Amino acid sequence: MSGKRIGAEAVAEKGWLGAHRWLILRRLMQSGILALFLLGPLAGIWIVKGNLNYSYTLDRLPLTDPYVALQSLLTGHVPETLGLAGVAIALVFYLLVGGRVYCSWVCPVNVVTDAAGWLRDRLGIKGSAHLPRQTRYWILAATLLGSAASGVVLWELVNPVSMLHRGLIFGLGAAWTVVLAVFLFDLFVMSRGWCGRLCPVGAFYSLLGRWSPLRVRAAKRSACNDCMDCFEVCPEPQVIRPALKGAAKGIGPVILAPSCTNCGRCIDVCSKNVFRFGLRGNQRED
Repeated sequence: MSGKRIGAEAVAEKGWLGAHRWLILRRLMQSGILALFLLGPLAGIWIVKGNLNYSYTLDRLPLTDPYVALQSLLTGHVPETLGLAGVAIALVFYLLVGGRVYCSWVCPVNVVTDAAGWLRDRLGIKGSAHLPRQTRYWILAATLLGSAASGVVLWELVNPVSMLHRGLIFGLGAAWTVVLAVFLFDLFVMSRGWCGRLCPVGAFYSLLGRWSPLRVRAAKRSACNDCMDCFEVCPEPQVIRPALKGAAKGIGPVILAPSCTNCGRCIDVCSKNVFRFGLRGNQRED
């Protein structure tokens, strides 16, 4: 990397806003969703009632987290009609846009882990513990089997998203301990460790969006100058290489890996505009 700042070429070529467009949109989306949930309990303006597990918008639109609903079902509790409708809406949405957009565009803990990654880079912290990426799928299976065996929605006992939500409403307390632990884990122990190795929510949504049509495409991969910035900023860098470097093997330019979060950071930091959003069926290069 020759000591250069990641994305410097993109900033020089596209300007700061152009090199952070999708990141800014994600932060606006995440903060906007969180604000809608907090307006009710903090300001008495009830546009959205509930939380990211189950919510009711404008007294009309139900949304239910399919992962939580599945755990609840395994405990023997069948969601009511509105809850099932909320599951159906969420399933259709995430099947279309890619399940792990929840991780990068909705989940507020993503801001925490991104902040840890940014600080880790600025402090020059090297080295990292290692866990296989499949660990999150084992944890996912454990939460489902554990919920069925115990009759308790196990993940909600330690879910950092729920902890963060409660902490923002009720103030500092034990809930913040979990969020702080996630931050310190990613900062000092394992780079991108929580979202990339441990979180069962991301594992669940990657399975949900395996065949979603919305994908990132390396549409101009022949223009790649091997600056490696896309690999540096990607939370799941292993998904990039097949689409970017697979032309000689007849592999198309679409990132098909279900663990891709569709965060758009590779689009932002590429000075050659190699990447863009597109459809999985479009395997042609521009």
